[in-house]
Amino acid sequence: MSLSTLPSHTSEQVRVLAPVLDVVVPVHNEEIDLEPCVRRLHDHLRAEFPYRFRITIADNASTDSTPDVAARLAEVLPDVTSVRLPEKGRGRALKHVWTHSDAAVLAYMDVDLSTDLGALLPLVAPLISGHSDLAIGSRLARGSRVVRGVKREVISRTYNLILRGTLSARFSDAQCGFKAIRAEVAERLLPLVEDTGWFFDTEMLVLAERAGLRIHEVPVDWVDDPDSRVDIVATALADLRGIARLTRALGSGRLPVAALREQLGRNPLPVAGVPAGLTGQLLRFAAVGVASTLAYLLLYALLRTGAGPQAANLVALLVTAVANTAANRRLTFRVRGNGGAWRHQAQGLVVFAIGLGLTSGSLALLHLASTPPTIVELAVLVLANLVATGVRFLLMRSWVFRTTTRTKQA
Repeated sequence: MSLSTLPSHTSEQVRVLAPVLDVVVPVHNEEIDLEPCVRRLHDHLRAEFPYRFRITIADNASTDSTPDVAARLAEVLPDVTSVRLPEKGRGRALKHVWTHSDAAVLAYMDVDLSTDLGALLPLVAPLISGHSDLAIGSRLARGSRVVRGVKREVISRTYNLILRGTLSARFSDAQCGFKAIRAEVAERLLPLVEDTGWFFDTEMLVLAERAGLRIHEVPVDWVDDPDSRVDIVATALADLRGIARLTRALGSGRLPVAALREQLGRNPLPVAGVPAGLTGQLLRFAAVGVASTLAYLLLYALLRTGAGPQAANLVALLVTAVANTAANRRLTFRVRGNGGAWRHQAQGLVVFAIGLGLTSGSLALLHLASTPPTIVELAVLVLANLVATGVRFLLMRSWVFRTTTRTKQA
């Protein structure tokens, strides 16, 4: 959303008075660090940020004098407000403030200001211009400069590796307390984010990626706060539970990611003569096909030692056909949930029958001519499978998963 394309339902007066940027500082028992943090942030924004801004102190269930400090700062500093929440949780605080803010771009940063404020304008500029949908500060991106202990470095890198392995995350740093999001994206995305604690950031970013949103990463200068009160063990366990919950939700299709992608996702650039999504589907189908072919040949070689060529081909092709349909359903055509799974498998078996006819026919013709060794049989089967693979892709795209393909092109 550029500054010239704010939602049409807002009045001209609101457009003028509403800030472009709302920076949230979530706090819990930060009576010492809060005032110097907010004053430094306020001075920086007044000197360096060219648009209207607001700083919102989001206190979540502090038991010390943090609420009093926040209220005093809101009184003496222009463009500073404070919000008090009765329950603890950084994610809860961010979700509450962001969903009630009238700013075009919503951001947050940790109260310790570990991230250099010079990265704030580069963080939000792509969101203001409309180039990107979310932005994150990254301590692991090339060009970042980080000062922290070995323990935190190992934990951070391990966590991001786990995200890549379990949720196929492509962003480099989920935990850096320096992020921003466009308001209309937050309006659609945040209702799907369930976590109210430290996993909030990760869940939001994973859902954003699955919805096809563009995430801008900014390398940051970051200095570890030695007085950090984050319980590393408890946070790590909560994050692992969050990963497991989110993996189940995405795998079962409970989260309406496809609908979110239709509403907010960036469609692929059109290429003349190439249907939308075809290139990516071909690459994913090829990867699944290579794995299926290797599994098929291994099974055929094992079964061939105790059975005839036709029986070995039938069993090997049947087993790998079921696995191939399931893999293509999930990976190539991105179908989530169990809806239509049995129909897809039934149609996949029809495709399997066509592949069986091609491979069995090739074997029959080969044995009519001679009694070849197993290596020749395998070579002929590889060629027959290549032809069958092309036919399989065309039938899956145009018949088995036709509805899914058309929905993504629309």
